[in-house]
Amino acid sequence: MSQKTISIMTPCYNEEDNVLNVYNQVRAVMVGIGKYEYEHLFIDNSSRDNTVAILRMIAAQDPNVKVIVNARNFGHIRSPIHAFLQARGDAVISIVADLQDPPPMIVDLIREWENGAYCVLGIKRTSEEHSLMFWLRKQYYKFAERMSSIETIQNFTGFGLYDRKVVELVRQFDDPYPYFRGIIAEIGLPTVKLFYDQPSRKFGVTKNNWYTLFDIAMLGITNHSKVPIRLATFAGFGGALLSFVIALCYLIAKLVYWQTFVVGVAPMLIGMFFMLSIVLVCLGIMGEYVGSIFTRLQHLPYAVELDRFNFENSFGRPRPEPLVLNGITSGNPIASPAPSTGAVPSPS
Repeated sequence: MSQKTISIMTPCYNEEDNVLNVYNQVRAVMVGIGKYEYEHLFIDNSSRDNTVAILRMIAAQDPNVKVIVNARNFGHIRSPIHAFLQARGDAVISIVADLQDPPPMIVDLIREWENGAYCVLGIKRTSEEHSLMFWLRKQYYKFAERMSSIETIQNFTGFGLYDRKVVELVRQFDDPYPYFRGIIAEIGLPTVKLFYDQPSRKFGVTKNNWYTLFDIAMLGITNHSKVPIRLATFAGFGGALLSFVIALCYLIAKLVYWQTFVVGVAPMLIGMFFMLSIVLVCLGIMGEYVGSIFTRLQHLPYAVELDRFNFENSFGRPRPEPLVLNGITSGNPIASPAPSTGAVPSPS
């Protein structure tokens, strides 16, 4: 029976301060485990700093490192799923480049996989991020849980290990803009949850902003629930009923106090703006679902590759010593090499 292999997948964008560090920490863990051949697959989302140059230097010295360079920035959803489906191991571990997913937990992930789990998920117990952000995330997870038609996984960001069977099932979903956490919940294979305390980012700045967070939040709801659009319908009926009751009350008041009761402009304006706000909210909700349908109809590839290297190399043992790039530490100026000319777009 052939030895099983491990793929570690790390998406990155402008992470010149972190890629060498995460590579060395992952390598050290795999050296400690010892019994698995592995590959460390980085996918760069068209970074504008020295990330690609550093990855190229790492790959030149370690054949276990595979690198995909995207032709442009394909976003925080499409790029990672593309790399996830390109990984070749019997198990795939997703770990971010900023080291907020602790590499030492790889040992625990693999142990649970060896015990028969198809998915081993890292669940945030606490986080060193701003307390307000952590609280808002927890409230969102609870809200999404109530709205969803399936049991969702709270405080789960994607960090974890996935058996090859899970990878192939994700491929069968064929969703051009997938909500990965929801897909894992939808699959429903035996899953183990490992709780951890998320450290803060030590180097660089986060690439998430309010728009990207809102994007993935709405995706998590619209992909797994019809409740919002039905709530919009109920709001329409409720608004119509409320308007009828108010109009009836005003009519009765006018009939009873014909000479003294004056409606005035203010109630009409307030009522008009109230109904318009309901209409706009409903249109926004419907727009989210229409946008999701439009994305599926486009059926775009997850990413187009500008370059990839070291994929001709097979799995191997981790190099025993840490990698030092000619004494250069991450973040120092490195001349970015020109991309190779043999790259072709890769299918998703």
